[in-house]
Amino acid sequence: MENNFDVIIIGGGPGGYVCAIRAAQLGLKTACIESRGTLGGTCLNVGCIPSKSLLNLSESFHKAQKDFSSQGIEFSGLKLNLDKMMMNKNKSVQVLTKGIEFLFKKNNVTYIKGKGVLFSKNDVVAYEGEKKTSYKAKNIVIATGSASSSLPGIEIDEENIVSSTGALAFKEVPKNFVVIGGGYIGLEMGSVWSRLGSEVTVLEYLDHITPGMDKEVSTEFQKILTKQGIKFKLNSKVTSATNKDNQVEITFTNNQTSEKEIVLADKVLVSVGRKPYTEGLNLTKMGIKKDTQGKIEVNEKLQTTVKNIYAIGDVIKGPMLAHKAEEEGIAVAEILAGQAGHVNYDIIPGVVYTSPEVAAVGKTEEQLKNEKISYKVGKFPFLANSRAKVNNETDGFVKILADSKTDRVLGVHMIGPHTGDMIAEMALAMEFGASAEDIARTCHAHPTHTEAVKEAALAVDKRAIHF
Repeated sequence: MENNFDVIIIGGGPGGYVCAIRAAQLGLKTACIESRGTLGGTCLNVGCIPSKSLLNLSESFHKAQKDFSSQGIEFSGLKLNLDKMMMNKNKSVQVLTKGIEFLFKKNNVTYIKGKGVLFSKNDVVAYEGEKKTSYKAKNIVIATGSASSSLPGIEIDEENIVSSTGALAFKEVPKNFVVIGGGYIGLEMGSVWSRLGSEVTVLEYLDHITPGMDKEVSTEFQKILTKQGIKFKLNSKVTSATNKDNQVEITFTNNQTSEKEIVLADKVLVSVGRKPYTEGLNLTKMGIKKDTQGKIEVNEKLQTTVKNIYAIGDVIKGPMLAHKAEEEGIAVAEILAGQAGHVNYDIIPGVVYTSPEVAAVGKTEEQLKNEKISYKVGKFPFLANSRAKVNNETDGFVKILADSKTDRVLGVHMIGPHTGDMIAEMALAMEFGASAEDIARTCHAHPTHTEAVKEAALAVDKRAIHF
């Protein structure tokens, strides 16, 4: 009986561990199988958390190096201790992974170390080295996450040609650092090493960075990053990256001119997206269908083609974001407990944790135009926000898109200080179907960055006060 469960979750990342905790809270006998040896998945171990640690620390170093003296804070002897910075990052990760283990114990979730494999709709085997243990479950949730993708002919060695995992663990600051891919992860890691002293070049296949982002924000974002010293080569198709005399030789072709270029770098980050991690789960044998991208097909209740087996997070359609996986994990747990679990996919915020931060929720202008939805725009720059001004953080703006007829907020796009936190207000507003007028009439504390949100809402009807 001890190996029999109401639900077994395969994968202990943000989706899996949150699903396990919520299922246990709802009275289900729950187990979570994780192969990494620590809980938290890619996000906590080698993704969101360590990268945010380095983003924060590198920003502090950069401000001390470049900004403080003009603000009347003068000191001498500033130096970077990269080993200590990495130790600080690792300590944060360790504390948080142990924290999830504590939460499992607190909620009576059984934590099983090993690689989970499906053998029937009710049987899971956990492999840990030579050890093999069988478990039974009424329901199974696949939450195995994703792995970094590469490009044809480019082999990631995590030494000189790295994924985001390797880019979080350099032993010294590379003099020249090339990032292949101008998406969220590549730009965050490029920012870290640029602030610490690297010459950073981003090679992007498209004619703009951050695909899928509102185009106006994307353009402004690139301008700001260029001003910070990051170089961009757009319309660039990378054809090879090979180790050559302690450096990496990168060959790429311009999509418009077909002109070939070669650059040398000390380190290269391949950041061209992620692929669902579903290998070795026996999905084909189980009759669980996948789409053309290799993602598991699910219905609105997150059930696979085998009805008591569910899938959440990066292995199914939708943005590969930790908080999206968490929402799905909670939804599945509540569905299993007989409740009405639900995820509103129209209101999942996305954030790029550079400086300034970029945050968005809902539709972009391009999407609204494609869908032929009539909309109004309200914009307000941080240059006119008093808190941003006194803090010397004036880059960027808040943009609110509202329906022309109903005034309902359809999308919000921000670039500027603390926008990763500020976007939550707009996600909540949209969840409750708020109009731009609702936001404009809500009192925002002064002086705060969030006043830019109120002003942008006022600007929807061309009545901003401070601009």
